[in-house]
Amino acid sequence: MGSDSIMVLIIVVMCIFMWWSMRKQRKSQKTQEDWRKSLHPGDPVATVSGLLGTVESVDVDHDQIVINSEGSLSRWRIQAIVKAPIVPAYVDDNGVSEADPVQEEAAPATEPAAPTVNEPVEEKPVEAPIAEETSVEESAHDND
Repeated sequence: MGSDSIMVLIIVVMCIFMWWSMRKQRKSQKTQEDWRKSLHPGDPVATVSGLLGTVESVDVDHDQIVINSEGSLSRWRIQAIVKAPIVPAYVDDNGVSEADPVQEEAAPATEPAAPTVNEPVEEKPVEAPIAEETSVEESAHDND
């Protein structure tokens, strides 16, 4: 009797887990579908294969979308479209000034600012402890 109730409990837990995961999957599919239907020309997109571009035209009736990727137009099924990745802004090292206002705002007023790349850093010598020197003859006498 005890093993039957454990088996029923395991089946019930598995059913609840399956229902919960299917519900979560349907919710994410609905969100993705709504986003795809709201696409307009000029929106940045990516395909599941990694092609980045902007929307040229959308044909929801035929589930097709035309993407402009660096002047090259290509037609895709709308199901292959995902949100474009967020690409961080690239800042060239030559374009950064020595007095970077972002670093000055981030440093607290009570602490001195960290040295920049071009400022020399003061190096302090490290003192190592000096070990006692013993000769080989002394250690041989100690072992006798």
